[in-house]
Amino acid sequence: MKIGLLYPQMEFGVDSILIRDYAQKAEALGYNHISAYDHILGANPNRPGWKGLFGNEASFLEPFTLFSYMSSLTSKINFNTRILILPQRQTALVAKQAATLDVLCQGRFRLGVGLGWNEVEYIAQNENFNTRGRRLEEQIEVLRELWTQPLLEYKGSWHNIPDAGLNPLPIQRPIPVWLGGHAQTTLKRVARLGDGWMPNDLNFDETMILINKLADYAHKVGRPFSSIGIDPRQPYIRSPE
Repeated sequence: MKIGLLYPQMEFGVDSILIRDYAQKAEALGYNHISAYDHILGANPNRPGWKGLFGNEASFLEPFTLFSYMSSLTSKINFNTRILILPQRQTALVAKQAATLDVLCQGRFRLGVGLGWNEVEYIAQNENFNTRGRRLEEQIEVLRELWTQPLLEYKGSWHNIPDAGLNPLPIQRPIPVWLGGHAQTTLKRVARLGDGWMPNDLNFDETMILINKLADYAHKVGRPFSSIGIDPRQPYIRSPE
């Protein structure tokens, strides 16, 4: 078993010295990885009909930049996005950012992706919120192709790459892609496309029910369930003194 930490984006602040100390202490304590989640924009919580979890008052450091900083101050601990909202980002740019980070941290990076829930972010970045699931599947395919081939010709529903490629390529070819989320469509997507699955804040019984469903979906697509990593997130609750 490998144990990691979820970086407290909103709670920790933006002091670069404290961020350095956090990363180095996590490594010194023997944690396997640091995770961080992603929001590019926060909506005004006073907007009509708003029901989101986070508004513009919530602070989020951009995870590729954050991990580039942390990786330069550490040597063993790994990093993963939990999650990067992939369909609101340009795929080739994500491929470039992830490849660069993987080179800088010497292969200590895992890309965790998901669909997100904040339609405001999609609107602001001129992306279609309603097609995000189908686009994500194509994005994963494109990412893996870009990370493993010096040149790529690709024509899909949302991507057109006319004989071009990344340089440098990442150390990991391809970088592992894990998926977050609990919907049945997500579990089926993990079974077909994911290197791993990241459930969030579920109790043991709830997690096991979904793990069993994931195992069944993997079997149906002819994939060994043992090839799918699982990284559940559990909250730390301090007992009252």
